[in-house]
Formats: sequence, C-alpha cells, structure tokens
Amino acid sequence: MMKSIIIALSLLIAEGGSAQTADSIMPVIPKPVSIHRNEGVFSLSSATLIITSNRELRSEAELFNDFLQKRYGFRLRFSVTKHRPAGAITLSIGTNVRKSAEGYTMSVKPSAITISGGRAGVFYGLQTLMQLLPIGKHDTIDVPCMDIDDAPRYAWRGMHLDVGRHFFPTDFIKKYIDFIAMYKMNTFHWHLTEDQGWRLEIKKYPKLTQIGAWRNGSMVGAYAEQKFDTARYGGFYTQREIKEIVAYAQQRHVTIVPEIEMPGHSTAALAAYPELSCTGGPFEVGKAWGVYDDVYCTRKETFKFLQDVLTEVCALFPGKYIHIGGDECPKERWKKCERCQALIKKEKLKGESELQSYFIRRIEKFLNSKGKQIIGWDEILEGGLAPKAAVMSWRGTDGGIAAAKQKHRAVMTPGSHCYFDHYQGTPQYEPLAIGGYTTVEKVYSYEPTPAELSAGERQYILGAQGNVWTEYINTPRQVEYMAIPRMAALAEVVWSPAEQRDYGDFRQRLLQHFQLLDKMGVNYSKAIYEIKAVVKPSIAGNGIVFELSSPFDSTGIKYTIDGSEPASTSPQYRSAIDIPSTLVVKAAYFDMGKQRGNTLIQSFIVSKSTGKSITLKSPPHENYFGSGAFTLVDGVRGDFARHGQNWLGWWGPDMEATVDLGKPEQITKVTIDVFDGEGSWIHLPKSVEVFVSNDTVNFGSVKKLSAEEIRKGGNILEMNIGDRTARYVKVVAENAGKIPEGKPGATNDAWLFVDEIMIE
Repeated sequence: MMKSIIIALSLLIAEGGSAQTADSIMPVIPKPVSIHRNEGVFSLSSATLIITSNRELRSEAELFNDFLQKRYGFRLRFSVTKHRPAGAITLSIGTNVRKSAEGYTMSVKPSAITISGGRAGVFYGLQTLMQLLPIGKHDTIDVPCMDIDDAPRYAWRGMHLDVGRHFFPTDFIKKYIDFIAMYKMNTFHWHLTEDQGWRLEIKKYPKLTQIGAWRNGSMVGAYAEQKFDTARYGGFYTQREIKEIVAYAQQRHVTIVPEIEMPGHSTAALAAYPELSCTGGPFEVGKAWGVYDDVYCTRKETFKFLQDVLTEVCALFPGKYIHIGGDECPKERWKKCERCQALIKKEKLKGESELQSYFIRRIEKFLNSKGKQIIGWDEILEGGLAPKAAVMSWRGTDGGIAAAKQKHRAVMTPGSHCYFDHYQGTPQYEPLAIGGYTTVEKVYSYEPTPAELSAGERQYILGAQGNVWTEYINTPRQVEYMAIPRMAALAEVVWSPAEQRDYGDFRQRLLQHFQLLDKMGVNYSKAIYEIKAVVKPSIAGNGIVFELSSPFDSTGIKYTIDGSEPASTSPQYRSAIDIPSTLVVKAAYFDMGKQRGNTLIQSFIVSKSTGKSITLKSPPHENYFGSGAFTLVDGVRGDFARHGQNWLGWWGPDMEATVDLGKPEQITKVTIDVFDGEGSWIHLPKSVEVFVSNDTVNFGSVKKLSAEEIRKGGNILEMNIGDRTARYVKVVAENAGKIPEGKPGATNDAWLFVDEIMIE
C-alpha cells in the first residue's frame, strides 16, 4: 500500500493555523459559507463504508462511488442502516443551520465524515468532498478534519448552451451538465431552436427535424467577410435522447429549462412549415448568423402549431419553466401582413410591439394551463409583460430591474459580465469570437442584485446565468474553452456570500483547481496567466505609460521596445514603461529561465491627443465601456477584425468627445477609427464632424464628413482641417439610427463603435 497522502490543503496550513488561513487556500469552488479547520485527519480507503438511513440517497452515494472508481480505482461498500460505525462516511437527510434545501453541513473527524442536508444538499456536500481529494491515484487518502456549513445565495444558478448554431452530441451535453453540477449550479438553459437549426424531435411535426434540423452550408470566419462553406450541417435530439439527458440531469440536481424560440429566430421552423409565416415562403434554414426578418405570423394556425409543439415539450421537461425566447423579433413582416394588422385592430392593440406582447401572453396562458410558467429574454417587457412571466435580463440590467419593480421574477444575465462567447483574453491570441471582452475577473466582479432595487424588490431576483452562444463555437472542446473557468467564477458569484468574495483568494484556489481540470482532460482557457497590461495617462498629463502585471511575481516579466523578441536576458520590468513615441512593446513572463505563456505585443501610435484629458457627452454602453473615455486617447488602436476590448460602443446615442490638448496647439488633421460590422448591428456613423475651440464654449466646425464620404473612407476616417490653432478639439460621430429593413437587426438601434482619436 502506498504511503497515505495528505491533500495540498493540509500541507500548506501551518500547525495551529487560523481558520481564516484555511479558508484562503481551501481548493473548493464555489467557496463555502463557513469553514473551520480542526486537528487531525480522516483516512479514506477502499475499506471505508458509506452508509445512510435514507434509501433515497442511494443515487448520491452511487455518483460518489463512480467518482472514486474513476479517480482511484475503488468503490466503497454502501449500506442502508441506522447504525453509524466508526470509520464510515455517513449521509443523512436533515436541514442545515441555514435552512436551505440545497444547503449542507459536513463534519470531518478522525473517526467519521458526516454530510447532512436535503438530497441536493448532500449531493453538493459530496461535490465539496470530491474537490478536496488529491489528484493522483492513492490507496489511502487523508482528509483534513474540518467543519463546513454551506448554502447557496441564489435559487437560480444557471448555465446556457446554444445548440441551434452548432449541434453537440449527447455525450457532451452530459459532460456539460457534469460541469454545472461540479460547481453547484442547478439550471441548464438548453437553447434548442434557432434560425440555423431546429434540434428537438416533435413527433406531430416530423418536418421540423427532417428539414429544419439541417442547413446547406454555414458561415465561415468573421461575419464581415461573408464567407460560407457548402457542407450539409445539422443534427437533432430524439425524444428518447432528451428523456435520457433529463434523467441524467435530475440525478445531478440540475433542472433543464428548454428554449423554444418565438416569435422570431424561427427560420428553421418556417423552412419546414412555410405556411406559418406572413409571406408563405419559401425559406431555407439559415446559413448566416444574425437576425432574420421572417418570423411566425400571428394567424390561428401558428398558435395551434406552437401549442402542439409545447405540449410535447412539456411532457419531456418536468421543470417549472419553459423559455419562449421573445428576443430580437423584427416587426417588418407584421407591418405588411393583412392577418397581423387585422388582429391588431380586432384586439385594439397599439401597434406591433403590443402584438408581440399579445403573442407572448397567449402562449403564457396555454403553458400555465399545462402547469408551466414562461421565462423570456427582456424584450418580452415591450408592449406589456405577460401576467406571470419571468424575465431574463441580457441587454444590461434594466430589464431585470423593470421586472422586479413590477413584482416579476428575473434572472440576471447581462452581456457585459455573463456572455461567455466573448473574448476572455487578448483577442489576437484567442480563437475568433463574436466580440466583447469578458475576463474571469470581470465575471467574478458581477453583483446580480441591482443596487437600485428596494429590499422588497430584491426578492424577485432569482439569480444569474452564464450564456454560451455558439456562432463561433463549433466543437465540444471549444465550448469547454469558452465556458471554463468563467463558469467557475460565476458559480462563486451565485453561491458564496457577497461579502466573502475576494478575487485574489479565488484566483489562488482556481490555480489549484486547474490541476483537477488537467486530470479531467478539460480544455479550459489559460487566459488568466496572461500578462495584464493597462495604459494610463502619465502623472504629468503629457503622455501615457504602460503598466504590466502578472498573477504571479511581476518581476518575472521581461520586455523590449526595439522590436526584438523578449528573452530571459531582456530588461526586467520594474515600473510603468514610458511611451514617448510610436513604438511596439513586447513582453513575456519567465520562470527559471523559461517563458511561460504567450508574448504580449502592443503597438502604440502617439499623437498630440495621446494621454490628454477627454470627456464624453454620453457614456458608452456598459458592454463596451473599455477604460471609459480614455480608451479613445490611449495610443492603442482597436483590432478591425475583432470588436473586442479596445473599442467603445454606443447603442443608439451619438458619440461626442472633447479632447483638451492642455494648451493651444497647431493642428492640421484629425483621424478616428470606426468599426463596420453590420452582422453584429454595428454600423458606420451617419456623419462625423470636427469642431475646435480655445475656451470650451465657442466651438467652430472645421470639417464634416457625409455618410457617402464615410463609406469611402471605411474604418479609418482622416480629416484634414487645414492649419488651425486650438486647445480643444470636439469630435461628433452621429449614430446611424434605426437599422433599415433587410439588414440584420432591422428596426433596432444601431451600434456605433469608435476607438482612437488621433490629432496631428
């Protein structure tokens, strides 16, 4: 027998260490509410018994045995008995002191391990125990003695997966559910229908999967490139497979919330049954990403179809909620449809927004009759919220706030913090993504309960959810890469007390947790190892400096500014690097003479505006806020292929920025970078105008570009303004307004993306 191993936790705790020290290095995610480390260890081996007096806990015990078999090659003998022999692991039904059905207590003593709680609580207690056990294979495992009292902060702790754009096999869906359960999350939001594919067998309507589950090509590369392959692509889940997956999730205390999109995002269904549209088609399953104008018509045949579909859906999914989408529904077809307009008149509705509300209310009434409740994206607030509907707030937090104030339940999932299809590291080193920039640290910083809500209103916030949309994610390994470890960060947000959360502590536990993920063969992102770089204005206010840091020892950073590759002999980073002129900084982390991770490469373009004071009339949207106004004068230009971290975005408002050069300067040219990405609703500005002044009051226009001139200029708009002397330069970029019909996102506000303002 191998020498028994004490897990890393006990090796790191000094004799007599405090409970707080134990907490800070406990390799458990999410962090338990209360931990107290005691003296001694419990020795676990193949001779250990696992017992319970409750037969209903057999399933939890078997899952723990499956874990031991896979990790260590042995199983424990299981017994249902009221006796508690020494040396056993005892599972019992009870209520932990926090009176939560999902809470648990765990006591590890030299003579026994006892886990008590509701069934879900016992399951989560065993998940904690699994994370505490060592990675390597051992015959005897010494578990440090401790007392844990734990319960979740929120009732809804969710992860989403879109299988409409890309289809994933049942084995991976089960693996994804395992990740959810490992992090003590309890909801799997399964996005099953989309413009690009219908993934659920409906026996009454076989063409949904015969036709709607398959497309004759897919978009390849960035949306702006408009490139497609011609490969037939698709797949769907049979009802037998659905039942198997639902049972698998239930065993792991995960509720599946299916999403059946309506009224929009329904092209795949219309390809199968074009008579449910306003025009009659024909249609093909969507090849391109984005939003399609054709949606369900509000004719009676549509509601009959959807009720039939939902009847089968309700029979397959036993959970309380059915997600009905409700987002991004263009109204152009309804405006021109005689049937839809007649219904608006008959029901005395105020336009197409209220027609959508009517649509959702009618579906809600049907689902309520089946004992279900609806939940939908925050667009279902428009035109009036259905009586019992819950809202999933994705376009920021306003939707959740509005729902809670109306006494409706809400799940918070804003794109700014909870969209895991966004970049999580420097975009140039990451696989192509839809855009955005959401790091592990940013996810961890999220607070689901808005401060704007009163104490009474806060009870309506069910929790939060991470979303994985798969336009640019086409393999299970890439899903893992995009979801983990951001899933771990969100799990701690929705489980652990807000006052106990500390990113430094979480990161330390996460680095230990990576050893477990390595053992499991998970393709997780290592962006957390990246050198972090921040551009700041110099103290004197006449330029910029480049600050570097590492999650490890920053003295291991070596850098160059002469174009050469960093090496162990390169200058050591000691303090912020001055950027006096246009140059390229390259930096890498070295440990024991070897480079760890990627080389950071950052180009700077220095102009008269670089590092200067800048103000904005309207702030950018929280999803694309960057470093605020300073992003526009930080010397770093955005990546024209990826609208990620270095772009500021306005959704609707114009951009008006005023740069203070500090003193009157002679200037001849102003250049701004703008992004053109209509597939992501990002449009070039309608106009751009430059004003100059010496007193912040009397601004004079010196140059204006029309829409036609902007289209010719493309992404880089250079404006020669002649010889001018001015201290203040104002740049106004006019938002394109409502997206026109025929474009992705038609009738919605356009996004305006701007980056660097360069003054020469």
